[in-house]
Amino acid sequence: MSDEELDRVLRESRPPTAADAGWAESAAGDRVLAAVRSRTTTGRGFALPALRRPRLVGLAVGLAAASAAAIAVGLAAGPPADHGPGVALPTGPNGRPGGPGPVPARMALAAYTSCDAMLDQLRAHTADHVGPYGLPGSDYLYAYFDRLGGPARTPAALTDAGKSVDSAPDHSTTNTQEVGVGEPDIVVTDGNRLVSVSGGVLRVVDAATHEVTGQLGLGLYAGAQSAQLLMSGDRVLVLLNDYSSPYYSDVIDRGPYAGPGGDAAGTTALLVDLADGTPSVLGTLHTDGQYVQARMVGETVRLVVQSTPEFRFPAIRGRQTATERTAANRAAVQRAPLTAWLPTYEATAGGRTTSGSVPCTSVSHPARYTGESMLTVYTVNLDGDLADPQPISLAANGANVYASDTSLYVADTRYTRHNDERTQLHRFDIEGAGKPTYLGSHAVPGSLLNSYSMSEYDGTLRVVTTQGEWRSRAETSVYVLDADTLTLDGSVGGIGRGEQVHAVRFLGALAYVVTFKSVDPMFVVDLADPEHPRIAGELTMPGYSDYLHPIGDGRLLGVGQDVSGGLVSGLQISLFDVSSPDDPQRLDNVTREHTPSESPIDPHAFLYWATDRIAVVPIDSWNYRQSGAALVVRVDNEKLTVLGTIRNPVGSSNGYATGIERTLVIGDQLWTMSSSGLRVSDLHSLDREAWVPFS
Repeated sequence: MSDEELDRVLRESRPPTAADAGWAESAAGDRVLAAVRSRTTTGRGFALPALRRPRLVGLAVGLAAASAAAIAVGLAAGPPADHGPGVALPTGPNGRPGGPGPVPARMALAAYTSCDAMLDQLRAHTADHVGPYGLPGSDYLYAYFDRLGGPARTPAALTDAGKSVDSAPDHSTTNTQEVGVGEPDIVVTDGNRLVSVSGGVLRVVDAATHEVTGQLGLGLYAGAQSAQLLMSGDRVLVLLNDYSSPYYSDVIDRGPYAGPGGDAAGTTALLVDLADGTPSVLGTLHTDGQYVQARMVGETVRLVVQSTPEFRFPAIRGRQTATERTAANRAAVQRAPLTAWLPTYEATAGGRTTSGSVPCTSVSHPARYTGESMLTVYTVNLDGDLADPQPISLAANGANVYASDTSLYVADTRYTRHNDERTQLHRFDIEGAGKPTYLGSHAVPGSLLNSYSMSEYDGTLRVVTTQGEWRSRAETSVYVLDADTLTLDGSVGGIGRGEQVHAVRFLGALAYVVTFKSVDPMFVVDLADPEHPRIAGELTMPGYSDYLHPIGDGRLLGVGQDVSGGLVSGLQISLFDVSSPDDPQRLDNVTREHTPSESPIDPHAFLYWATDRIAVVPIDSWNYRQSGAALVVRVDNEKLTVLGTIRNPVGSSNGYATGIERTLVIGDQLWTMSSSGLRVSDLHSLDREAWVPFS
């Protein structure tokens, strides 16, 4: 076969999309095609006809980073047996298959050849995992949900379609992991107004007059107490998650069984307009399944939802054995229609309600999957309506979500039969405002801490995982993957042996990893050479950091816990000099004794205002006398200085002050939000200037 014919076959394996533009002529495309040509000329038995699949409308299989990439990876490895995702394969000198060392499993073609084939495969995969009590759920799958509640970024102003950006005072925004990638939060601002949600009520507050100008009760919607917000211009997207579904449905009464989480649970999005000063609902989107996370780039939101199929398993009768019950349950799965798996949604816009389900032509799958869950990505444009959410689904599970401005990654951690952790990574192309494209899946050994354990940089995806996290042999590694093909470029292990990871932060070509057992080692990992990452430096000190925040000039803030005599004794804020990766230093630290926190800080609750070099950290403690305040610290180049603490007024019937959940800066004012209201303080003196009660 000539080069021209081979190129034609590869390019015609799927109609091109916008995501493919220029890929085949790019350096990444050249590498993949060269690998395919090299493989086919060596006679290792690759069957090109496998590429000739029916062209299904909307089929989410991208040549750019799925078909050709998967082929190239498979060819580079030869024709090995199907190891399945996450299995450690032999690697060569550059981490490629061929020599000793752990590497991720190969990425594979993701297409269902037809809707009938999809149903057959889903039945077979699901039946393989059904047990005597239905879908085993936690018997074989353990998803590590984001323990920090979401990620963090350097503040950047949001634009306001209704007002000139120049007319708004300088202000902070939601602390997120990546600049330009929005994350849902409970309060948002454009500098002229604050929009908050608390106690099931959305409120709009004028930043200049400190008055509530409008509010919207969310009590009619399930999940109102868990509401989060994303804002662009005069539009706010309200995200609601209903956790009310029981883990097991009425199995005994032959009711539908929905597996972990249950499909009776749902996710609702409300598009709210603020243009006339009074918040009003423009449209709604309700999906089955539970909310995983959402990310916003520009005015486009990608909503990630996980749903489980609905089956009617037979009731347990008499003295049935486990084998008999399993056989009956598998038979029920084999009779289930395709609609049992396909996620459904209902959208309201312009006074009209439409119902739909994800078409089978928009469903893909990784090489190995259980069939017990569907991961769906919905697309919502805040400048439009919710009538067409353009869903695509993947037969997979998901727990942690990370996004750059062009890619969305969903990660899921599971145990193998040998009780080893494996994290499967799913990548979607989200460049542009249209329907995303599923690009492929891959797996790495170990489990993630949270979304901060992933980072896309300079054509690579970096991932930090820990193996044996709950055992004394725990060990953390950093994997560097080619972002286009998800093949392994390089890895480095041996980080924090026998210790648990508490914080990860990627900054440029460096990764900072904090582990802890009795002291706090902070490791600096140099990833400048993706094929040869190395541990550049290490710093050991008492206590540990749960969150790391860059402040520029080679400085890093750490927020966590002080440790005394092997016991957590209170809040600790540390200032690190990381200007020299080989020699990190702690310059100063501030502690608050007797304020041990029960959980790591939520990065959305952390504020660093670079203009005045002020950091604000809420104090969360089991001791109610200590908890509820916010500690305000000035950050100089070499020193931390406590400026004071702020408490919001008492708002609960038991007479205790409600805890501060979020802090913002607008102009020269520091706003602190609790469930009882918003306090406005002078940014420098911390004197109270106004109080906006939530009543």
